[in-house]
Amino acid sequence: MKLLVPVKRVIDYNVKPRVKADGTGVDLANVKMSMNPFDEIAVEEAIRLKEKGAATEIVAVSIGPAKAQETLRTALAMGADRAILIQTDAEVEPLAVAKLLQKVVAEENPELVILGKQAIDDDSNQTGQMLAALLGWGQGTFASKVELADGAATVTREVDGGLETVKLNLPAIVTTDLRLNEPRYASLPNIMKAKSKPLATKTPEDYGIDIAPRLQTLKVEEPAKRQAGVKVGTVDELIGKLKTLGVVA
Repeated sequence: MKLLVPVKRVIDYNVKPRVKADGTGVDLANVKMSMNPFDEIAVEEAIRLKEKGAATEIVAVSIGPAKAQETLRTALAMGADRAILIQTDAEVEPLAVAKLLQKVVAEENPELVILGKQAIDDDSNQTGQMLAALLGWGQGTFASKVELADGAATVTREVDGGLETVKLNLPAIVTTDLRLNEPRYASLPNIMKAKSKPLATKTPEDYGIDIAPRLQTLKVEEPAKRQAGVKVGTVDELIGKLKTLGVVA
């Protein structure tokens, strides 16, 4: 069984993003970049499925600038077998990403696509669902547990009311949540081996996909700074202030 794992290069989650002075976007100059944390979980899950004997090959794919090769090399160092970079310097929206992945799926014929439920830069949570719709495949989103057996995937999902378990006939799409697993650190020997693993480079034009944006960013602003709190002397005073704010009736 072949697994396809899309990964995205984003600002490292430990870095506080800075807005450009002209408000046109987020400043990426000299900022540490890394693999989207939810995608790391997806790579780890694919590796675990391979270690269990449920999969035979893991293909990582990314859409982004040339530097996204570093992100793919991280996936290869973790345990992916080969990688594909669809190189573009343009900002690619979720629908265009899903269309490109649809073409990759047609070429690679994986039985399972595992990807993060969302990217921490735009928090769209759209690509997995859009890809499932384009392919006509079943989908298990927000997965906290994945099991493969008898040509089907049993996915435990995290929903507002607790947990929901669904069974998907393969091929299928699974998007990963935080509690699915704890991603491993790549060892030095595996980092060295990753340098020699196959990494193919293509472009959106190779797949005939128009990635022109459908949305226009008018302005980017930092969130308003949190206001200082106020101390109250009694419970009655606290309730009175809450009523004034409309928090309690």
